[in-house]
Amino acid sequence: MSDLTIQRVHRAYDALGSGDIDRALEYWDPAVRFLTPGNHTYAGWHEGIEAFMAFMAKVDEISAGTFRMEPYTVLVNAADGYSVDVNKTYATRSHAAPGGVSPYLELEIEGLHVLKWENGRVVEGRGAIFGDGMTRFNQWWSPLNPDGTRVVV
Repeated sequence: MSDLTIQRVHRAYDALGSGDIDRALEYWDPAVRFLTPGNHTYAGWHEGIEAFMAFMAKVDEISAGTFRMEPYTVLVNAADGYSVDVNKTYATRSHAAPGGVSPYLELEIEGLHVLKWENGRVVEGRGAIFGDGMTRFNQWWSPLNPDGTRVVV
């Protein structure tokens, strides 16, 4: 895939973050599958562009628009149709657990995404999170109530 470049990867993320499905479809296949890591309500496969964009809208809602993912290294294998980006993610929850303040309101984690590209668009993606970032990510998505039960958002 000769049109797979580092710039195209960045444009794909910008399009996804825009919330505009038509713009996103320039870079993301309508049947895209994306695996969000973790042990929380939104972990697992998001099947299709509508489901993936709905997940991203939920991220925006929960973070009150503070979510940002910054790829700081992007590797591209155009011949095989893969990109890998090492990234840092930041977000602040829009609300704390009922009855208390969660220590997991602020999210700052490092991870990577592996994206499979076909015909100029992402057809599959998988996220991974480094170190104790996975614990922080799970807690950010489902903080604890004062009684120890998880908050579902």
